[in-house]
Amino acid sequence: MALFFPFVANALSRDTLIRKISSSKTDVLNAGFIDLVSSGQVSASARLIRLRIGEPDKFSLPFTIYSGVSNNAFSAQILGMAVRNNEHLVTQFITPLSGLLNVSVDGWRAWRKKEKITQFGFIYQLGERLLTGYRTTLPGSWLNGRPHNFLNSFATLGLFFQTGAWEKDHAANMGACWISIRYHLAYTHPSQLAVFLEGLNTNGTYRGYSMGFGLEISYTVHLKAQVYRYTKPPEPLYSLPLYQFSFNYALQGKN
Repeated sequence: MALFFPFVANALSRDTLIRKISSSKTDVLNAGFIDLVSSGQVSASARLIRLRIGEPDKFSLPFTIYSGVSNNAFSAQILGMAVRNNEHLVTQFITPLSGLLNVSVDGWRAWRKKEKITQFGFIYQLGERLLTGYRTTLPGSWLNGRPHNFLNSFATLGLFFQTGAWEKDHAANMGACWISIRYHLAYTHPSQLAVFLEGLNTNGTYRGYSMGFGLEISYTVHLKAQVYRYTKPPEPLYSLPLYQFSFNYALQGKN
């Protein structure tokens, strides 16, 4: 899952999907990302809409809706494992942009009010998403492997540092290089998890932290790498770090 918050570069406010937020048109179906995770899982999401709610030039909140899909791990496909399991939830609980449908409020605040290329600040995101689990019952049961959709609430809060990045002899196309550290929290009511994970003993809360690095230059490169680790592992026990690599795309001609 990936980190999405605006960066200031060369006195222009832009989000990490190479879209200028100063545009007078609403962002609709114009961007997305592809994530590769160390577990072998691949996720692809499209940003359905991004807008702001509130009053212009006063208080407003960025409102975003994503829709995405995830495939089974490559290792399972190679071994010919056709039975669906819930290992994908280990990734989706801790990454903030996961889910079949993801509705969230995300933003950033720099400690310096004046727009500069190099900045420190904090980032946040909170919302609700629709995840999918697969029933694990006795072998041969007609319920085994059937999907169950459930709601998951999540929140992230962290710090970031960013500075400029550009190609040699192309300083006018100023981009950003950043690092971040975030704390993640996710919650689903235990009764929803018990529907497809029989005998699960949990309070439904999962938490962890992440560290990330990104390099973003319009029309040149747009990459992110992050490592996630649980402080309260999900069941079954899984506390090893997750490494995520993201590739973003933007449809420059839309809207």
